[in-house]
Amino acid sequence: MPPIADAIAAFEANRSLLMGLAYRILGSRADAEDAVQDTFLKWSEADHATIDNAASWLTTACTRRCIDVLRSAHRSRVDYVGSWLPEPIHTAVDDMQAEHALLASSLGTAFLLMLERLTPKERAAYLLHEIFDRPYPEIASILDMQETACRKLVSRARENIEKTHVRHVTPRPQQEQLLAAFESAVLSGDTSGLAGLLAEDIALRADGGGKVTAVREVLHGKQRVLDFLAVMQRYWSDYRWVFMEINGSRGLSLEDDGGESAASVTFDYDDAGRVRDIFIMRNPDKLGRLHAPPIT
Repeated sequence: MPPIADAIAAFEANRSLLMGLAYRILGSRADAEDAVQDTFLKWSEADHATIDNAASWLTTACTRRCIDVLRSAHRSRVDYVGSWLPEPIHTAVDDMQAEHALLASSLGTAFLLMLERLTPKERAAYLLHEIFDRPYPEIASILDMQETACRKLVSRARENIEKTHVRHVTPRPQQEQLLAAFESAVLSGDTSGLAGLLAEDIALRADGGGKVTAVREVLHGKQRVLDFLAVMQRYWSDYRWVFMEINGSRGLSLEDDGGESAASVTFDYDDAGRVRDIFIMRNPDKLGRLHAPPIT
């Protein structure tokens, strides 16, 4: 068995990968951190002399742990008060290279919500193959199933997701334009400058988790969303608006005088670059780690 320092070094070399995978499977940074910590504990007790590939071993252990956590979390999400949204995370600044932009898009709130439609194994298989480019034999080993069955999992997941998921990366200047118009509309109450940037079938979801005030129903349609935003001045004008990378694109955090986030707002765009979804996180349990180190 290698020295403990070597084992720790091998784990740390893969920590970023494990966090990215765990967060995408679970939609929660807190749960992802717990899953990665559980993986480390299992790794620290393993017989490293029998392990040929540390990255593969760690990925397998982390994926299986995440599947167990996801199964346990299902009931709480079914009984959730209002809209359930993934925990917002700070993400690294996108360098706009195509492969990195598409990887960042897999952290988007809309994409993570689509993953919620899948079974835990479908979700893991799809992410491992389509996002992390793992070959089918390795995925089959990770999930402890036949390769043919694994291929069917990914095929079903792909059909479920990609018929509605637009693999489109909205240019950063366009995101900045939207943020400026959004801020102006909310702080002034005049939404005329924002209206042209929104899709007609836009939807707005807010997650308060039953802990703070938040609109519980999903608001559908441009006019309903604009009417809602027009009255938010009375609630949001006293906060400091901090623009940052959230879930792979430009978003904002509304912060109080102590620097605590009271809300985060992220957006999803259609293939014409118009906003088709607005996601507002108000649940304080999901905002506490927004400024933690970025996930990639």
